[in-house]
Amino acid sequence: MTGPEVATFVGGQLEPYIAERIAAGESPDEARRIGEAQMAGHFPDATPAPGQLLYRVLDDGGTAVGDLWIGPRSAERTDAFWVWDVVIDEAQRGRGLGRAAMLLAEEAARAQGATELGLNVFGTNAVARRLYESIGYEPTAITMRKSL
Repeated sequence: MTGPEVATFVGGQLEPYIAERIAAGESPDEARRIGEAQMAGHFPDATPAPGQLLYRVLDDGGTAVGDLWIGPRSAERTDAFWVWDVVIDEAQRGRGLGRAAMLLAEEAARAQGATELGLNVFGTNAVARRLYESIGYEPTAITMRKSL
């Protein structure tokens, strides 16, 4: 991504992430606190921290149709990479671009010395979950809740 693309990407990350955390059951205050802390750690001064990799997902014609963000899951485990976000424009979904983005994520992580690649998928996102499972990702933990 170029400088302006990075700024647009970073600026657009926080609110959707907070909304997903709220939909997953966190309080709005807790979701905002966690979201802001994570973004500050990954993008100090709106600039990717070392190891954080941002990509534009392009279709066969070279048109940008989404974004991919990967990086080390923690400073202690730089061999364990994480897919922090992968988004394909809604009108472009169902064409294999999400699958291609995930395969790019695997290649990029390997090139950085990663030996594993993890991700979080919110329970409400069944389509993404099916995609990840179809390319070999397995659940490592499942958080459950019941509204009372």
